[in-house]
Amino acid sequence: MDAHRGERLAEALRNELSELVNFEMDDPRLQSVEVTEVLVSPDRKKAHIRVAIRGNRDQQLETLEVIEKARGYLRHRVGERLEMYRTPDFHFSSDIEPEVRQKADKLLKKIRKGRPRDLDPAGTARKNRPD
Repeated sequence: MDAHRGERLAEALRNELSELVNFEMDDPRLQSVEVTEVLVSPDRKKAHIRVAIRGNRDQQLETLEVIEKARGYLRHRVGERLEMYRTPDFHFSSDIEPEVRQKADKLLKKIRKGRPRDLDPAGTARKNRPD
């Protein structure tokens, strides 16, 4: 299989899985799931799917378990939609570990708040001097 064909298949799988998980599955635990990457093996028999899951560690593990249980349904629906003769086996995993995601979320919140007020636009500390 040439590289471009594999990339096109991976992108098609990512789009269809995103559509299925986000809009067609009614499980409320799947509301915080985003399909971030699909890696297809060269023989097209396996697809490793990475998902971003929001929430605490227990919620993330529970959501990943729900997705794993729905693997057969998702594989069947994607095969129908893409009219594939042989749909690859899906293997789901979190794109980053739950602990790292929590740390990243905290850091992003700090970044969104902005730089500390005692810094000037250049990023250096202001001196307390009367003007």
